Amino acid sequence: MIELNRIRNIGIMAHIDAGKTTTTERILYYTGKTYKIGEVDDGEAIMDWMEQEQERGITITSAATTCYYRDHQINIIDTPGHVDFTAEVERALRVLDSAIAIFCAVGGVEPQSETVWHQADVYHIPRIAYINKMDRIGANFFQVLNEMEIKLGTHPVPVFIPIGKESRFEGVIDLIRMKEIQWKQEDNGVTMIYSEIDPSRIHEANEWREKMIDAISPYSDNLTELFLEGKEIQETLIKQTIRKGVLDQAIIPVFCGASLRNMGVQPLLDGVIDYLPAPDEMPPIRGHHVKNEKETDVPCKTNGPPLALVFKIQSDREAGSITFIRLYSGTIRKGVAVYNISKKKKERINRLLRLHSNKSEQIDTVSAGDIAAVIGFKLCQTGDTIGTESFPILLEKMHFPEPVISVAIEPKTLSERKKLQDVLAILEREDPTFLIKENEETGQLLISGMGELHLEVLVTRVIKDFKVEARVGKPQVSYRESISKTVTHTEKYHKTIGGKENSAEIILKVYPLPRGSGNTFLCEVNKDILPLEYIDAVKRGITSAFSSGIMFGYQTIDIGVTFLDARFTPATSTLFAYEAAGSLGFDAACRKAKPLLLEPIMTVDVMTPGEFVGDVIGNLNSRGGTIISHESRITIEHIRAGVPLAKMFGYSTTLRSITQGRATFAMEFSHFAPKEDGMD
Repeated sequence: MIELNRIRNIGIMAHIDAGKTTTTERILYYTGKTYKIGEVDDGEAIMDWMEQEQERGITITSAATTCYYRDHQINIIDTPGHVDFTAEVERALRVLDSAIAIFCAVGGVEPQSETVWHQADVYHIPRIAYINKMDRIGANFFQVLNEMEIKLGTHPVPVFIPIGKESRFEGVIDLIRMKEIQWKQEDNGVTMIYSEIDPSRIHEANEWREKMIDAISPYSDNLTELFLEGKEIQETLIKQTIRKGVLDQAIIPVFCGASLRNMGVQPLLDGVIDYLPAPDEMPPIRGHHVKNEKETDVPCKTNGPPLALVFKIQSDREAGSITFIRLYSGTIRKGVAVYNISKKKKERINRLLRLHSNKSEQIDTVSAGDIAAVIGFKLCQTGDTIGTESFPILLEKMHFPEPVISVAIEPKTLSERKKLQDVLAILEREDPTFLIKENEETGQLLISGMGELHLEVLVTRVIKDFKVEARVGKPQVSYRESISKTVTHTEKYHKTIGGKENSAEIILKVYPLPRGSGNTFLCEVNKDILPLEYIDAVKRGITSAFSSGIMFGYQTIDIGVTFLDARFTPATSTLFAYEAAGSLGFDAACRKAKPLLLEPIMTVDVMTPGEFVGDVIGNLNSRGGTIISHESRITIEHIRAGVPLAKMFGYSTTLRSITQGRATFAMEFSHFAPKEDGMD
């Protein structure tokens, strides 16, 4: 079993098309995991194993793999760069100890880079950065450093600087060893050629080395002393000091290269080992003790009680459900039963796997700090905690954004309806941002997701992977409902059912809350006025009504409800009557409180050549968009706008048309706002 301090759990994160998967393919090649390099452009990337990933040239699922380098085990999760698959990024970050952030030397800090960076901030993940595509026209290493500082509010510290750029990019200067490195192209960059720094570059190298030492000196008194006295500083001391700065999340060591040309990847691998933390160097994971209701820290120890988090479910046609887990404490073995603390049920581990993309090898045990996959779990969902009944610690659940777009789906034949429902249920278990809803009146199935591409990918999986013939309607916007004024309402309920009277009388106040607050329920009625079980019945009635809308049947948001008073008649008051009064009272009060229909507003980032800026802005304005910012770069213009989702259908085709296919865009949910023109 490998020692804890020799494990690294890393994620690779970036904007779409920054070269994440290409870089991962090189890492696997140079660590001996693969005998040839798979290319995204050829549809042969090992980490993009899904047929759709190969066809579209993008990463959809976060593929997990393990490789070995310098006697260390590196568990890598290659995450998607497209905002529609934000849940994949979120759940990967939740279980990682560190990350490599990849930036394109031309595009710099792009919109999704910012999104993923801030997601990593939430989980306090130490990072190193890699500026890729130094060989591309418009590459500018130092401009990207500047953008990292301004846009991400971080402190980048180059440990390598490039030799040349664009077509003249020929290697890097190692600022720690003060050597030049070039890569031999005949053997796919396996051989690295070290040489003394060319006299024409020595001044620049000295200048950047001094900046590096100056940036890291606050983390070592010994290094500061040597630096001020002008003495030689040992390579090991520099690396130890950089590592301390990274673990404190105060600095970001920056590497550079051109992965497609097999340049720069091995130093990046060295950076993973030298600067990123082992699992036991991270703060203990925090959990909630189910029995004593206390917050508990769980240290990462292989001899502790077993505790793991389920961070992904994946369906496999042969193996069934594959459950990805990160073990935070203890050791688990194949063939034993474990306790699902979230579901309060026992489950058996039939097989344990170490995964290499879509291939796998069987293992007997997995210990704290490691990532593995389990076959045999039937009840698990993403976010569940696995452990023992004697140590019932519930790890913090993951939170995912609400889906904002829906399509109707139906089987081509009635006989396939059950099969379609089963397949959709499998996909819902896999993906927390995918929801299924059946219209009670029409029986129509509605599926909801994060964007057009997200739903397109899921529907293609239903038809191609699961072989279910289905028809799909046009995308629809998932609206929300709210209120705009405060109202106090008295609800009287009286109904005779089966000869028995059921009565209730309650007073509710409903009021609008700030956007993003969610719905709240407060009770000012004490048990002397109304017994506790009747108060609970009112609460049940109100909270169940939150999801059924006010005027149009859409989910309600940002509404506060206060239960002010009640009248209790022992002879006729029933739980059923109070629950019904809660539901009906909420509905009636909201109808009086000037209900609002809210629509999702998206943040749209367009990267376009300068000559098309006018057309792009004009088109966004025609869709009811508001321009938030416009930034000029060397080769590209970045336009950011807020646009109603309802007006964004088919935008990719329009954008291709008005920019001759040269512009790209990314879109993510921003907030809900009142719909100006009522219902469509």
